[in-house]
Amino acid sequence: MKVRTTTPHPRPSRALADLGPIAQLRAGRLVRRLVQLFVGLVLYGVSLAMMVRGDLGLAPWDVLHSGLIRHVPLTLGQAVVVMSFVVLVLWIPLREMPGVGTLANALVVGFSADATLAVLEVPGPFAARLALMVGGVLVCGVATALYIGAQLGRGPRDGLMTGLARRTGLSLRLVRTGLEVTVVLVGLALGGVLGLGTVLYALGIGPVAQALMPYFVVDVGATPPVPEVPEAG
Repeated sequence: MKVRTTTPHPRPSRALADLGPIAQLRAGRLVRRLVQLFVGLVLYGVSLAMMVRGDLGLAPWDVLHSGLIRHVPLTLGQAVVVMSFVVLVLWIPLREMPGVGTLANALVVGFSADATLAVLEVPGPFAARLALMVGGVLVCGVATALYIGAQLGRGPRDGLMTGLARRTGLSLRLVRTGLEVTVVLVGLALGGVLGLGTVLYALGIGPVAQALMPYFVVDVGATPPVPEVPEAG
């Protein structure tokens, strides 16, 4: 007697999708994804402010931002916004397509950082500053997983990285490393803040975001996974 077996229907993947701007808006669970996107971006700005108040070193791009504000009349958050749009101009020759999340990222992170800096004071004890630094990296990891998992477009700096990788044929990891070394060197030349937090961020943000990503990727259908989680921004 033969026992008939049935093949279960494949379940939709919770992988990151490669969606264009219109497809991002047409994909399912849009309200949930928009809420998740903006929560993630606000938290990203909060994490930036936490590392600033910890005063033990900033993320690579924020080393550049902190150096820039020494020479122009901008707040740190405003520098984040300005540099985001400068980076978006660099998308044009790379033919990268922005999404809702791209434009939201360019605006919300900087405003959130400034709002948090306005209410978060510099702690005196070293232990409190250390806690802010470590907490900032962890919160940034959560924020990265939230906003990327919403599947509403890359951030300006992510798109620059993926666009350069596509145009040059180099790996994402190599392009990311080259970009981050470049912005740190330029930031240092401008007087930016480099320290222990910069190293911790560089080593920790990828593993933290990668570990949390499965919990926050919103399912929009079965799609091939993206092999590497880029840095938020």
